[in-house]
Amino acid sequence: MKKTFILMLLLIGAWIPAAAQKFALVDMEYILRNVPSYEMANEQLNQVSQRWEKEVNELSKEAETMYKNYQSDMVFLTDDQKKKREEEIVAKEKEATDLRYTYFGPEGELYKKRQSLMKPIQEDVYNAVKAVAEEKGYQAVFDRASSQSIVFASPRIDVSNEVLAKLGYSK
Repeated sequence: MKKTFILMLLLIGAWIPAAAQKFALVDMEYILRNVPSYEMANEQLNQVSQRWEKEVNELSKEAETMYKNYQSDMVFLTDDQKKKREEEIVAKEKEATDLRYTYFGPEGELYKKRQSLMKPIQEDVYNAVKAVAEEKGYQAVFDRASSQSIVFASPRIDVSNEVLAKLGYSK
């Protein structure tokens, strides 16, 4: 009798925490598509990126033009002139490469700009998700947009629209 009682207590003790856990899903892509400031920030990043890409391409084209001119004039140049032109071409190519790295490198201007524009939006979304989770008593909220392992999830546990409402964008 004593063993049965202890076994029952262990089973009940193991079952209560498992049953009390609540989970929810959000679709971050859906949420961000419905946040106007995110769309404006993306558009601003695209414009800046295109402007910088154009600037880098112009430098690359200058280097290419310099090289073509050098090839056509090479027979008329002295060794010193050839060396000087080659150095100028290499310097122009290096300038284009350095500018590309400055703008688009891992810690480049585009990365910094993206951080400055997106971080406040991401923090707002995170805080809204956290507030919904605390209000509804969820222990975990998963992002269905970034999770490859979620094969199926009931639409009833998707709280994306509640997060949008918390952000002030009703759907």
